[in-house]
Amino acid sequence: MGILVDGSWTDDESAAQITGKDGRFLRADSKLRNWVTPDGAPGPSGEGGFPAETGRYHLYVAINCPWAHRTMIMRKLKKLEDVISMSVTSPLRKSGQGWEFGGELDGYADTLLGKSFLHEIYSLGQAGYTGRVTVPVLWDKEREVIVNNESSEIIRMFNGAFNAFTGDNTDFYPEDGRAAIDEWNGLIYETVNNGVYRTGFARSQEAYEEAFDTLFDTLDKLDAHLASNRYIAGGRITEADWRLFPTLVRFDVAYVGAFKCNKRRIADYPNLSAYTRELYQVPGVAETVDTGIYKAGYYSISELRNPLGIVPKGPVVDFSAPHGREGV
Repeated sequence: MGILVDGSWTDDESAAQITGKDGRFLRADSKLRNWVTPDGAPGPSGEGGFPAETGRYHLYVAINCPWAHRTMIMRKLKKLEDVISMSVTSPLRKSGQGWEFGGELDGYADTLLGKSFLHEIYSLGQAGYTGRVTVPVLWDKEREVIVNNESSEIIRMFNGAFNAFTGDNTDFYPEDGRAAIDEWNGLIYETVNNGVYRTGFARSQEAYEEAFDTLFDTLDKLDAHLASNRYIAGGRITEADWRLFPTLVRFDVAYVGAFKCNKRRIADYPNLSAYTRELYQVPGVAETVDTGIYKAGYYSISELRNPLGIVPKGPVVDFSAPHGREGV
């Protein structure tokens, strides 16, 4: 896991600072926070000047990355595939150059700029950039800059900024539900979305056990909540569900083993597992899921100390099995 320093790439893990002195995983805040809005007016953070237009923006993702997966789901559900083009990085990062295109696998290319590595796109779009090189990335073809690399903000843009081009007015962040959505988002981000990383990348026993315990405390709470609630923030699918789903769908095939999140599987939670299957079966979502790529990606991460790079064959999870949640 390398980093850009003043626009130059280094694969020095100490420069990337992924863990603190106490062994706890450190996730840096996303730095590029401009917004696309319907008319180019300023968004909740960052500057304006990025009006919604069809064909102007390009999304960079990695299939195995849960943060990028959120944007892939929202792009699919909001019918933006013909409005916002997309390139996919390789799930394997073995060159020491971070997220890469091509590499050992075919079918992963930068279809817009023809670059070999994602850090080249960061350097092109932000001169002298210092920071981690992460997905997702929303790129402006017209100004040749990165608009935003924060997944939670990109999905908000996708939720509403481009409705005029698709005719889809589905709102996954409805005004009357925002307080509940924000509250759940905060808990789920810290203890589940980021919690699996805090567990997997811990470099001390104390840090590992702390993250492990808070992760499973929240999973227990979510399973109990879903016993009497169809979705996370009420009776309709919202952004809170699509922020949680990418972690759940990776949990049993990757996090249980690669990240040592092994107290229980999602399959062992009756409500969480049925809920995960229900979301998977929403039209279009299954097309964004690939458990084989999740395993290949996570078990190739050098920091997880899997030197032979062996990818486990199991488990097999049938997300298409009936979920039985219609009556909740």
